[in-house]
Amino acid sequence: MNKPQVGGSARRSRMHQLLSTTPHHDTLPENYVRPESERPRLSEVVTDSNIPVINLSSSDKNLIISQIANACENYGFFQVVNHGITEEMLREVMGIGMEFFRLPPEEKAKLYSDDPAKKMRLSTSFNVKKEKVHNWRDYLRLHCYPLEDFVPDWPAKPELFKEIMSTYCTQARQLGFRLFGYISESLGLEEDYIEKVLGKQEQHMAVNYYPQCPEPELTYGLPAHTDPNALTILLQDQQVTGLQVLKEGKWIAVDPVPWALTINIGDQLQALSNGRYRSVWHRAVVNSNKERMSIASFLCPCNSALICPPKKLTERSPAIYRSYTYDEYYKKFWSRNLDQEHCLELFKTNSGEQN
Repeated sequence: MNKPQVGGSARRSRMHQLLSTTPHHDTLPENYVRPESERPRLSEVVTDSNIPVINLSSSDKNLIISQIANACENYGFFQVVNHGITEEMLREVMGIGMEFFRLPPEEKAKLYSDDPAKKMRLSTSFNVKKEKVHNWRDYLRLHCYPLEDFVPDWPAKPELFKEIMSTYCTQARQLGFRLFGYISESLGLEEDYIEKVLGKQEQHMAVNYYPQCPEPELTYGLPAHTDPNALTILLQDQQVTGLQVLKEGKWIAVDPVPWALTINIGDQLQALSNGRYRSVWHRAVVNSNKERMSIASFLCPCNSALICPPKKLTERSPAIYRSYTYDEYYKKFWSRNLDQEHCLELFKTNSGEQN
């Protein structure tokens, strides 16, 4: 009789970890409150009307490549429209994601884990085992490639979850490879250069849920960070703004363009471009009026991929970063706190880092 009781106790403990299953808070719990010097200062956030929006259906390929080069150099991110994924598909993805987080607590507790190594897990904050202050976020982490290896372990509820999410994963991957081609050419490289260097790329997804927050000025959904992967495709909430990026020392609110997708340059593209393209610092803030959702798709090099700038980019300027495998980089990234110095700093040719 004891084993079922222990299991039930463990499930209740896991349910308590998730913000999406706990009662509404009138004040922010102490373990979510940031020190005053680390708070988001929401009143200082600005809006930039020049954030790049790129039309991928343009018949002028050279124009697309030029716009992407400018965005990667000056912003580290951009939004794309006419990207080939239908509005209906994007609505379904957001809808099924919200349905998931509204499942009964007992259903979600079955999927909870704070082990970063797990290929499919429901968790909260970022790395609850390491961090001192938590983030106002729950998330479902899904590995997506090859789909047939991972979909069987995805949530069985809601009923259409596997079908909708797997279709979106496939389409997002196709879009990512298309963007890799444009980015390669924008650097003066062959169209398939980046795709080849990154190898048989892994893909995973984070379905992020940010509940209403009683005191959003005291905490984050996610604090400032860069993405350790190569490219991130973000589907933003269409009603609630939360994404902010750092540009020239100021935080800029990225208001979603209707059914556009936001593209982030990750750390590996910064290294491959020899620092020409920027893996942008970004963060997610929360608000007191509405819950918010975002769905991030990450394209990652295979673990054995050797990351280093191509000779063509180091002929005039010495290599900024030493050669390393993606496996080495990813382990280093997860060994740190999310908001520490840029992880690429540890891989500079003059860093003296011994691994």
